[in-house]
Order: sequence, then C-alpha cells, then structure tokens
Amino acid sequence: MGKAKSPGLLSLWSESHGFNIREETMLRRLIPLTFVLAGASAALADDMKMPTNSGDLKWGPAPAALPKGAEITVLSGDPSKDGLYVVRLKVPDGYKIPAHNHPTTEYVTVISGNFHLGMGDKLDEKNGIELTAGGFGEAPAKMNHYAWASSPSVIQVHGQGPFAITYVNPADDPSKQ
Repeated sequence: MGKAKSPGLLSLWSESHGFNIREETMLRRLIPLTFVLAGASAALADDMKMPTNSGDLKWGPAPAALPKGAEITVLSGDPSKDGLYVVRLKVPDGYKIPAHNHPTTEYVTVISGNFHLGMGDKLDEKNGIELTAGGFGEAPAKMNHYAWASSPSVIQVHGQGPFAITYVNPADDPSKQ
C-alpha cells in the first residue's frame, strides 16, 4: 500500500480560505514572482545613492567650459561619461552664458533665484524668458541658446552624457581664453 500524499502548505491554506483551483494556481505563480521582485528591489536599492539635503552638497568650481564664477555639484551620474547625469550650478547675480548648443537635449530646472533662458545665436537680454524657483526649460540638441542670472541662482541641469558645449562664437568659449 502506498503512502498517502500529504497536502502542501498552499493547498491547506487555500482550502481553509475557500480558494478554488484557479485561484490556487494564480497564488502558486504570484508567490515566486513576489520573491523575485523583492530581490530586484533590494539590488536596485544597493545601487541607489543616499538622499541628500541641499545643505549637505559639496560645491566646487565649475569646469573651464563655463564662464568663471559658477560653482557645480554632481547629484547623480558622471557628466563626462555616457549615461544620465544631474548637476546643479550656483551662479552669481549678473552671470552670463553666451550662445551655445549641446549635442544632446539639456533640461534646466530653477531651484532658486531668477534665471533667464533665450534661444538664438547671440545673448540678448531683451528676448529671454525669466524663470523663477520651480521654473523649467528645455533646449533641444544642437539648438543655440543662452542664459543669464538677474539674482544669485541655483539651477539643476540634467541630460544624457557625455556633457559637451559648443559656443556659437568660438571667441566666447572660456576654456580657450
């Protein structure tokens, strides 16, 4: 005489909770998926940077490709490498970035201050749009644009690296001066 097969834990649980075969089958598929997703979430959390408050950011001089006077902090990624990046720039009142473009789309969010963006081949303070805290601008790849601050400002820039900037007038390129 063969041994009686003992019911599985899931079968006992489903019987006691009134599940039918179809629901039990669905549960059998969902339980392993839950463990897979939990493991994936833990792996992603291991790669995630810790949240940071603005007072804890480490600022340094902006690269030579930007006019002197700006400070930069990298929040995520590496702007010099392929991949997404997020940086913040802190600029003084009167700071100006002459007309330029980038090989990839640039996204700008104003964190604080009054920051102006304009499109065109030459910086023109009469034709820009003033953005204040929370304001957002997008400069599509290879579109000439310029910017200036009318008060001390912090802006967040994100895009696809590697970051590159080409000035419309090569004489405006601060890295060549």
